[in-house]
Amino acid sequence: MEGTVHPTGDADGSVTERSGNPPARVTGAGGPDARTDGGASSGAVVVPLRTDATGEPSPGGGFALSNAPTGRRVRARLARFNAPWQTSQVSEVLEPLIATHRENHPKADARLLQRAFDTAARWHSGQYRKSGDPYITHPLAVATILANLGMDTTTLVAALLHDTIEDTEYTLDQMRADFGPEVTLLVDGVTKLDKVKLGDAAKAETIRKMVVAMAKDPRVLVIKLADRLHNMRTLTFLPRPKQEQKAKETLEILAPLAHRLGMNTIKWELEDLAFGTLFPKRYEEINRLIGEHQPQREALLRQVTQKVGTDLKAAKIKAEVTGRPKHLYSIYQKMIVRGRDFNDIYDLVGVRILVDTVRDCYAALGVIHANWQPVPGRFKDYIAMPKFNMYQSLHTTVIGPTGKPVEMQIRTYAMHRTAEFGIAAHWKYKEHKGTQIVGPPAHIDEMTWLRQLLDWQREAADPSEFLDALRFDLSSQEVYVFTPKGDVIPLPTGSTPVDFAYAVHTEVGHKCIGARVNGKLVPLESTLSNGDVIEIFTSKSDTAGPTQDWLGFVKSPRARTKIRQYFNKERREEAIEAGKDAIVKAMRKQGMPLQRMLTSDNLMAIARDLHLADVASLYAA
Repeated sequence: MEGTVHPTGDADGSVTERSGNPPARVTGAGGPDARTDGGASSGAVVVPLRTDATGEPSPGGGFALSNAPTGRRVRARLARFNAPWQTSQVSEVLEPLIATHRENHPKADARLLQRAFDTAARWHSGQYRKSGDPYITHPLAVATILANLGMDTTTLVAALLHDTIEDTEYTLDQMRADFGPEVTLLVDGVTKLDKVKLGDAAKAETIRKMVVAMAKDPRVLVIKLADRLHNMRTLTFLPRPKQEQKAKETLEILAPLAHRLGMNTIKWELEDLAFGTLFPKRYEEINRLIGEHQPQREALLRQVTQKVGTDLKAAKIKAEVTGRPKHLYSIYQKMIVRGRDFNDIYDLVGVRILVDTVRDCYAALGVIHANWQPVPGRFKDYIAMPKFNMYQSLHTTVIGPTGKPVEMQIRTYAMHRTAEFGIAAHWKYKEHKGTQIVGPPAHIDEMTWLRQLLDWQREAADPSEFLDALRFDLSSQEVYVFTPKGDVIPLPTGSTPVDFAYAVHTEVGHKCIGARVNGKLVPLESTLSNGDVIEIFTSKSDTAGPTQDWLGFVKSPRARTKIRQYFNKERREEAIEAGKDAIVKAMRKQGMPLQRMLTSDNLMAIARDLHLADVASLYAA
């Protein structure tokens, strides 16, 4: 059949080939096998070759497979699979996805996933990706990534349907009738995110709305991240400028967002894929160096893990001891930012120790420090003081058998799942308890960063200001300081007592006149360090407020926004008073009756004539 080729505006810049007929009933649907790394091998979907006068597939029409590279197992499955799209049976091509999903959600409704897949296959019929693969392979791959993360059934259904609204004639109303409001809200959120050009400041207001929607239900961003991950895996089919644009966007915005949500497995792969696209020569050089150093590093790692395992076993601590993988982009960052040699970075062996309980974590730490010499100043307790993205672990560095440092991470299995999958792990926990998921689980309240997003969007009058704050916060490292009562306050590195004061409360910030850090009086521009206990002194005067100098040393977006708002409000109030005086003086000069003419109705009428919002705006104009 004849088809027209036109751009779809897909996130990966793919071009869709579509027949002139409305979506035909697909007599078979297929997709890729699940991959153990959370992705999907390329696959194919069967599409009708010929249709009769009614637009239905003719009985002798047969099937066509994309000529793009596809897995042989997928082709074999598709050849055997010949069920109608409305079938209530689970197709073979969905079996890997459903099997992965049921590892975390044993009671998951496979028929619902089948129905979502069939709907997507029907509407995407005749569409192809830039690679030449049928388009349905993409939503199936995205759903597979999410299944490996342990996401709930609702999220997987939304993933299968996530491109139907933007790229087909399927409507939100139809989707709401077919799959309910929750799936529709997620798909609508992802569709709107797809339309946002993250690097374009002109779209700042749209970005603000989308980020706020994500903060209310982070599954929107989780789907978006899985969508981008699969598109990054298949990026080579796009023109070079488009590849670089997507890679830069991924490295600057999406990978840091994955980090903020604690989704480190996604973050690491996004970073490495983007790094390889933007800096191919550096990527290949580091890859080559890794290959050269791998044998000796593996030997050292084996020696260390065996010794640690023996020490823990002797102490009757049940533990799993493994090596930690090194990621190319993180190695590159350390070489560039810290100016260190590759050998110093890559030869630094990392060991991960997984145990059952928190008590075992501290017991294991005691065993490690008793048998290995600790490096002073390198111990961090993220169990007692979790990171912003719920990450928990004990970190320590000891001197290894060759005299070189060995980094150790000690955590429970539950902490490890959160460290790897972040916010996604909490949908897994919630559904395991047998409760019905409606919206985000209560655990999301633990993620202070998401609450900060909602605060910022309410406080930032200028959308560009919100975007700048978001960009800064995504790239910033954090210090953790304490209130006198022991509450933990995370702040950007380099923050001052004034940043701390505004983090506690706006009025505390405005009326701040002094600070005590660890019992000592310090200047307000002093830099805070991890573990500092901060006490703020405030003025009781009604006229107390910040000074313009503060804008020169505060680091947090919240403090900067609040200080600017204070002075904007102050200037407006001064302008209103000056406006009142100017009007009164002008009327007196003309001999006009003030009391009769300066009524609220008259002033409001003048304001409306001048297209001003209210009388205050008239005075300030």
